[in-house]
Amino acid sequence: MKTDNQAPIGVFDSGVGGLTVAREIMRNLPGERIVYFGDTARVPYGSKSRQTIIRYSRQIVRFLLTQGVKAIVVACNTASALALEDIEHEIDIPIIGVMKPGARAAAAATKNRRIGVIGTESTIKSGMYPRFIQAIDPEIAVLGKACPLFVPLVEEGWLKDPVTDEVARRYLGELTRENIDVLILGCTHYPLLRSTVKRVVGDKVELVNPAYETAQELKRLLEKKGISNPGMAPEEFPYRFYVSDAAEKFKQFANSILPYDVRVTQQINIEEY
Repeated sequence: MKTDNQAPIGVFDSGVGGLTVAREIMRNLPGERIVYFGDTARVPYGSKSRQTIIRYSRQIVRFLLTQGVKAIVVACNTASALALEDIEHEIDIPIIGVMKPGARAAAAATKNRRIGVIGTESTIKSGMYPRFIQAIDPEIAVLGKACPLFVPLVEEGWLKDPVTDEVARRYLGELTRENIDVLILGCTHYPLLRSTVKRVVGDKVELVNPAYETAQELKRLLEKKGISNPGMAPEEFPYRFYVSDAAEKFKQFANSILPYDVRVTQQINIEEY
């Protein structure tokens, strides 16, 4: 299949969390265009069944293919856990998730072979992080903790708030007592709480941000396939944003965390795909 090097990267998430992945791609692959889709009408994914997540992910992938993308990043831990393996056999462009890069980085970083993972209920229940990590080193103990309140706190903008600090202490207390030396931020919203999490777990625990690791993995993949974009015209705005609902709210959130000013967010009917 012939690929235009200047074609965009498709990035999708259940909502706004995947913007942390888009942000790392913007920083680390500044030559690449991005088409981002946030499924804001059907968020959260964390509490939905595997069949539903696969159906949603297929619809989004079909939409991204209409945008002429050359590769897709599943910037959602839940969809990476439950849908990625099915979808990668169905399309003929590269597709990567956020879990494997995060798992590899954590396995490489741990000294005492005790890794913590925080994420949504379904990410933790899926057992995918332990599976990926123990495939690298079966001796590593992986301790998971679901932190369902973190996502609404981030979306409310309460990143530095006493309520968030208290919730973090409650969630992370038991993990810190387990003598972990690495903690995976296993939900794309969680990097926005990095300073809070760091304060609670302390300096002895290294935080792994799968968003950053995914951007690095994407860079290697594009280079290996020979489809990296050498660069864009400086006057061109290289990023397009689509959502399934609440475009204005999405745009405000995007502008609070991205290094670029998002001028337009377009709402589409994802059920048509």
